[in-house]
Amino acid sequence: MSDRWMGALAMATAVFVSLIGCSREPEVVLEGSVAFVDVNVVPMDREQVLARQTVVVHQGRIMTMGPYRAVEVPGGAQEVDGRGKFLMPALAEMHGHLPSPQMREPDARNLLFLYVANGVTTVRGMQGHPSQFNLRAAIDRGQFTAPRLWLGSPAMRGGEGAGAVTTPEEAAQLVREYKVKGYDLVKVQEGLAPHVYEAIAQTSRDVGIPFGGHVSDQVGLRQALASGQKSVDHLDNYVEALVPDAARQSPGLQAAGALVDTVDESKIPELVQLTRNAGTWVVPTMVLWETAFYGDRSSTQLILDRPEVKYMPPETVDTWKQAIDDRLKTADLPTSRRVATMRRTLLKALHDGGGRMLLGTDSPQIFSVPGFSIHREMKLWVEVGLTPYQVLESGTRNVAEYFNAADDFGTVALGRRADLLLLVANPLEDVGNVARRAGVMLNGRWIPEDEIQARLADIAAFYGN
Repeated sequence: MSDRWMGALAMATAVFVSLIGCSREPEVVLEGSVAFVDVNVVPMDREQVLARQTVVVHQGRIMTMGPYRAVEVPGGAQEVDGRGKFLMPALAEMHGHLPSPQMREPDARNLLFLYVANGVTTVRGMQGHPSQFNLRAAIDRGQFTAPRLWLGSPAMRGGEGAGAVTTPEEAAQLVREYKVKGYDLVKVQEGLAPHVYEAIAQTSRDVGIPFGGHVSDQVGLRQALASGQKSVDHLDNYVEALVPDAARQSPGLQAAGALVDTVDESKIPELVQLTRNAGTWVVPTMVLWETAFYGDRSSTQLILDRPEVKYMPPETVDTWKQAIDDRLKTADLPTSRRVATMRRTLLKALHDGGGRMLLGTDSPQIFSVPGFSIHREMKLWVEVGLTPYQVLESGTRNVAEYFNAADDFGTVALGRRADLLLLVANPLEDVGNVARRAGVMLNGRWIPEDEIQARLADIAAFYGN
């Protein structure tokens, strides 16, 4: 990603360390029970609805589930009326950017709440910083309302300048350091030379930490898949991999338009097969790319289309507007549309061919507002041709499988973590129903929709909206 876009991202995603010790929200104590009574359960173990169930949660876990007339609600339990509603696992954002030390404390709290407000209770952070360990610890202690975090390392990139990783020895040392420090993933980015990338891959295998993210143009998709990269985000390098060798160049992350005239779509089945064989997960981040890099709408149009920007700091929104309008001054819009169409073709082919898909939006990024962006991403996947169930899989059960935690979360079942989403309509009929909430359960704490809306109104007022 270019320095310009990275600068915009850094401004949008920085976080204030003092929030760790200055909690203004009550600590969440997982005591007592909550019972969802007479609710339709969408368990996400398969495409089905279990009608008229009662689900009892105790200390953050699903303790009882069965036909509502057969399940006795424990005395003293908080009862949530589930009649006509649908209970499903909460969602995950699998390419998010977390607060880092520059952000003001209120902005950090607001940003993290936006995820929860939209039923996103798990975020895989993909722009690592040491302060995020303290942030995660504070969340785990229940000091404020925020999703569960999985932490990617600071990005390992090539090229020149401070922070660039240019030798295999340096790469191997950093991987070992990130493992010892407790990161969950080594984040790889642009510019890595093939021999440096292979040192990352080999050391990651040796010490037992996955690596994922971007695909360096010098490395290429095929080598990344063969090396065991855990995830490829943004469909990075898939368009480039369709270009015959004789026509290939290194156009950079946002310049696939320079290659679109030379792609050979007959190569798509090969890429799908390689992806499936490698077991690599794909996090496409489609809406962001169609907005920020290949879109044709001005910032004025986007502001009207995305009212959720009222929940972001005005200076962040101003940066987003500038980025959009500057790009449009020189954009080749017909070519951009062709690239966007090609990306949609690749998404559908990867899914239909058995690729392992994860829901992610690169939020907060250019007009990608945390939590709200998930709904836009899911809608696009349905437009491409996936069913609502297939889309929901990518943000629930697939996520648990990615983390090797299918017995812990991602489905509604006995013993699973109680990260849940209560909806007023069936999400298997229309993925848009995921936005029609009655409330969110986060680690066993029930947050009704009126409480969510009150907090959102406070956030909008805080930013003068």
